[in-house]
Amino acid sequence: MKNAAKTGNGSKIVIISFIFIATLITLASVNEIQFNNLSNIRRCTAIYSPSTKNSTLPIKSSENDIRILIGIPTLADNHQRRHFLRLIYGTQPVAGAKIDVKFVFCNLTKEDQRILIALEIMLYNDIIILNCKENMDKGKTYTYFSSLPDMLKDDSNSTNPPYHYVIKGDDDTYFRLPKLVETLMPLPREDLYYGYVVPCPSMDPFVHYMSGMGYLVSWDIVEWIKDSDIPKRHLVGPEDKVFGEWLREGRRAKNRYNAKWSMYDYPEPATRCTHELWPDTVAVHRLKNQEKWIRTLEYFNVTKNLKPSKMYHI
Repeated sequence: MKNAAKTGNGSKIVIISFIFIATLITLASVNEIQFNNLSNIRRCTAIYSPSTKNSTLPIKSSENDIRILIGIPTLADNHQRRHFLRLIYGTQPVAGAKIDVKFVFCNLTKEDQRILIALEIMLYNDIIILNCKENMDKGKTYTYFSSLPDMLKDDSNSTNPPYHYVIKGDDDTYFRLPKLVETLMPLPREDLYYGYVVPCPSMDPFVHYMSGMGYLVSWDIVEWIKDSDIPKRHLVGPEDKVFGEWLREGRRAKNRYNAKWSMYDYPEPATRCTHELWPDTVAVHRLKNQEKWIRTLEYFNVTKNLKPSKMYHI
């Protein structure tokens, strides 16, 4: 009887071991499928050039001195959103780049704005006030880009531009600055147009244009916008689409980088422009309320560098 019991126990151990090994194999297969799917999404992020649209552009420079200006069009009265975005971008450490975030609006029209905005400038020095009447799709984007060369011109160092790249970004877009810099490192610093191609199913930035959630151009294109008559003749319309039409008519931006799907709309509500939050994200768009912002920030664990202290318990 004892031998029979031992035999039965041995059989149970063999069966349990077999089930355990089978489970491990199944989990490994699932992980491999998920990894392959993630890799397929990564492959959707493509670097385009006119001759070979699926080829990789050569590394332009190994210098870790990328200078980026992020201009966020907003309204003078949106004090709370500006303070919130200062938290978002001021707490992101970035190696290998200098990034300035500026808030952009047109001429002030009220006395309280003149006082409050002046205080913001004195404290933060991160506001650009354009000489225009406040608008969204009637030339504000043109005024922003075309004003920068004169605003930032430095005669003492004319060989180096004040910034290598300039971004126009929405105030409901969350840029992950280290990931942005990582994608820019191997790219050219001239004649570059970077962003999320729209309409959503498109992958070809030479046929379509970059979404207004946040698109980037190199400094030489900023100077071209200032000097060319093409943008001046076409100011009215959806600003991101109009911007793409300027470049097409002027035959500019021979280097184009489609950052899809590292840039995308927030997962809810689901559309062809959305997917789930994932680690390789450069930018998330359509963060229209506090809940969406908090869920996004929580996913990326933005407070991981908070140091313990006796002064607070979080």
